Amino acid sequence: MLTTLNTSYTDTRAADLAWALGREPLPALATLDLELNGAKLQLRLLGASHQVLLEEDQASCSETVACIPGSSTPLPLGVAKRVGGWEYEFAARVEELSPDRFAGRAQELLALVSEHPHGLVGVFPGSPHAFTALLAQRHEGHVHWRTWHAYPQDGQLVATRTRVGVRVPVGSEMPSGG
Repeated sequence: MLTTLNTSYTDTRAADLAWALGREPLPALATLDLELNGAKLQLRLLGASHQVLLEEDQASCSETVACIPGSSTPLPLGVAKRVGGWEYEFAARVEELSPDRFAGRAQELLALVSEHPHGLVGVFPGSPHAFTALLAQRHEGHVHWRTWHAYPQDGQLVATRTRVGVRVPVGSEMPSGG
């Protein structure tokens, strides 16, 4: 789903992004509600980037990647931790692209995500390449989402990947046959 965000694009930078787990839902400019084999997922576009809310089996997880005033947690390159009964894995990278490569990559991502049934893209007015995009799927019992945050004024594209899955409790592994 493609939407134009009803807010002005400000000169935020990739370096201003922060990461947080467990935040309450923040005001969203656009949302997409998904049901992925029993998992309820809400993709949320914020004025300052994204938030994903996941609920399954009476457990919940909230991931926020945004320009959060006063946040003390910058965007990490990687995180692996337990959240309730889930294994949570997060990775981020910043791509530095020339103006021509940036425009081409932006067009590819906009087409990919806006045409996908589990995708949400918000384009900021004033720049066709200033956008935030989220794409979710469920694979082998895990919920995955990818996001892209475009900063055309700096030629930077921030890409994140998240995987959340149920943890196998210690001692409950299947015995091996012998």
